[in-house]
Amino acid sequence: MNQPLLRIGCAAGFSGDRVDAAAPVVEALIASGGPSVLIFETLAERTLALAQLARRGNPDGGYEPLLDELLRPVLARCLGANVRIVSNFGAANPVGAARRIHALAHELGLPPPRIAVVEGDDLSPANRRSLWADSATGLQVVSANAYLGAEAIADALLEGAQIVVCGRVADPSLTVGPALAHYGWRRDDWDRLARATMAGHLLECGAQVSGGYYADPGFKDVPGLANLGYPIAEIDAEGHCTLTKPPGTGGRIDEHTVKEQLLYEVHDPQAYLTPDVVADLSEAEVTQLATDRVRLTGVRGHPRPATLKVNICHETGWLAEGEISYAGARAEARARLAAQVLRERLQGLGPLRVDLIGVSSIFGDDAGRWLDTQAPGDARDVRLRVALRHADKGSAERLAREVTALYTCGPAGGGGVRTALRPRLGTVSCLVPRESVPASHRFIEEAA
Repeated sequence: MNQPLLRIGCAAGFSGDRVDAAAPVVEALIASGGPSVLIFETLAERTLALAQLARRGNPDGGYEPLLDELLRPVLARCLGANVRIVSNFGAANPVGAARRIHALAHELGLPPPRIAVVEGDDLSPANRRSLWADSATGLQVVSANAYLGAEAIADALLEGAQIVVCGRVADPSLTVGPALAHYGWRRDDWDRLARATMAGHLLECGAQVSGGYYADPGFKDVPGLANLGYPIAEIDAEGHCTLTKPPGTGGRIDEHTVKEQLLYEVHDPQAYLTPDVVADLSEAEVTQLATDRVRLTGVRGHPRPATLKVNICHETGWLAEGEISYAGARAEARARLAAQVLRERLQGLGPLRVDLIGVSSIFGDDAGRWLDTQAPGDARDVRLRVALRHADKGSAERLAREVTALYTCGPAGGGGVRTALRPRLGTVSCLVPRESVPASHRFIEEAA
């Protein structure tokens, strides 16, 4: 039996992405008239650790903070038109996210949706720490999460989930799961899984593939950058995809934008490792079919790895930052003098990173040595930024006080001080046997 073409649109590429991106994608999916899925990719490595910290302070929190803003504009349209929603915005608390979606549906006067949560990625509990403890000896661990694959997502959709909320799954699995459920592929059909994986890889960063991360004025021009259309993948029964975007939106999708995204964060094009499959895109073909329509073919697959990657986030102390501006004649010289004053005042606490924003910041180093190798200039508009890492909170706080004191302690003309202090997180990774991390799903009933 031939299955109709599956369309999957992406409306977020990270936590903090634009919250108005979903509506045009949803309208385009509905207009297509066929089966469709809307995905939100909102989870990065440290986003999840920060979510774990947030849940410590509020047991009901720990999910995507922009959940309401992302879903409120489109939830009714998606449920009414049978556009499924799949996302990792559950972060550290998928059940909490599911309950909030139920509450949002109630607020909007909608029938309770069928919401499934995918579980198994969180290896932080004491009874699961033995899986990774040897890799985190001596660390103050905040979170440990395995990258799950697509199978639990597919199972939830096959059981009638309208919304699937995940924690840490591999980004492309948000696309592979719906394709796996829709077409009923074997779970060892490596070629089809690999093709769907690369479709998911094109979608997962949102507007990057629509020209956002591609744009470079005068060299790689992109029209309508303020109104970028987020991508939609049309995935066929063989797993091949055609990438497009909603009509009337800005941006561009062509061979160049697709090739850039295809290779984004890919270490080995012959072996792109995911929990679902090892994708080989060394013979992939990217073909322009029409304006803003690009087809990807030629991807092959190999058996999935026997292990799953685990990211362990841990506390590494505190990061203190301070900024102050200097303008006018000899502004750069005054900013450099201020930096020298801070180095002397904070001597012994550790390396002080110094950036002169507008003069030298991107190429700087955390020890501040790069700036010292650059000959002083005569910039007249300089923002001095200094940063310090320290294990002790009180010691880190000294930087904020010293930057603030520059107001009257000189050099002359400093203003606009801003300081910040926040916990600093580090990450280590390890591999664990796949069979040690079973994934599952369950349905969450309407909130009380």
